[in-house]
Amino acid sequence: MAKFKILVTGCKGTLGTPLVAELKRRGHEVWGCDLQHQKDDNYIRADIANYRQLERVFSQNYDFVYHLAAEFGRINGEEYYDTLWETNVIGTRNILEFQKLYGFKLIFASSSEIYGDKHLDILSEDVPLHQSIIQHNDYATTKWVNEVQIMNFEKRFNTETVRCRFFNAYGPGEKYHHYRSVVCLFCYRALFGIPWQVYEGYHRVFMYIDDFIPTLANVCEKFKAGEVYNIGGEEYRSVHELSDLILSITGANKNLVEYLPQDVHNTLNKRPDVSKAKRDLNHKLTVRLEEGIPKTIEWMKQFYFENGIKNLTKPTFNKVMETGRRNLL
Repeated sequence: MAKFKILVTGCKGTLGTPLVAELKRRGHEVWGCDLQHQKDDNYIRADIANYRQLERVFSQNYDFVYHLAAEFGRINGEEYYDTLWETNVIGTRNILEFQKLYGFKLIFASSSEIYGDKHLDILSEDVPLHQSIIQHNDYATTKWVNEVQIMNFEKRFNTETVRCRFFNAYGPGEKYHHYRSVVCLFCYRALFGIPWQVYEGYHRVFMYIDDFIPTLANVCEKFKAGEVYNIGGEEYRSVHELSDLILSITGANKNLVEYLPQDVHNTLNKRPDVSKAKRDLNHKLTVRLEEGIPKTIEWMKQFYFENGIKNLTKPTFNKVMETGRRNLL
């Protein structure tokens, strides 16, 4: 297997961190850029929306660039829309300008959100090319704009890119904040007695991080320019069922959950066709929700007991949990 020099933008993120580790494990020379101030080997701090800062990153050549850096999340995109558009759209345009200059192969992290209002049983990669789609929110819109930017550069400048549409990766390493993924939100709030909302009738697929990352790492080793891949699980489960599973595993009070009929800014059901990823990228699901959710919860307990901002010891955590339960009785 050939060894490559690879840049990962967003290398300190939930997906970037394990991707860098996996690529290094395979023997590739991996560099990263992100916004954090850290002294790591092969790390350059840079804001992708700032062309001048990226000049430092691209002062050397790469075979591949994984472009993961982005403002993530639907609600984040509504509340910080200016930052979202600057980072996602101008930032991606900057990456494409450097691709035009230096000719590296690009692997772009898109999102299942681009499928917008298409209420189809199965979402195949060619749907956006054959049907008109209205995205439900700014985050989804920026990700589709990014794909259009990429397609235009491919046609105009013969650049080589693979677009990957991510569907609900979850697992250890995802640190809680208000804009995180549904699994992270529900698990953390169950552990700390914070209420959450479940919209009835919504269904998703979920894929554990240890299954997701090998597929993503395979893209550079099995690169097919111009391809688009759905990358996600095959467990099609309701969000209500996910919430019930987390309640059962954590023992959290069911009164934490408020059930609502509709989320007008979100897609009702998202079930991808992953046959292309299986065919080309050895994509496979090995960890089911009933195994992955407990692992995620155990990681959260360890992380927030030992490293969390609340510096919770286990007795303190148990006291917090019990107080939360009593308050909801």
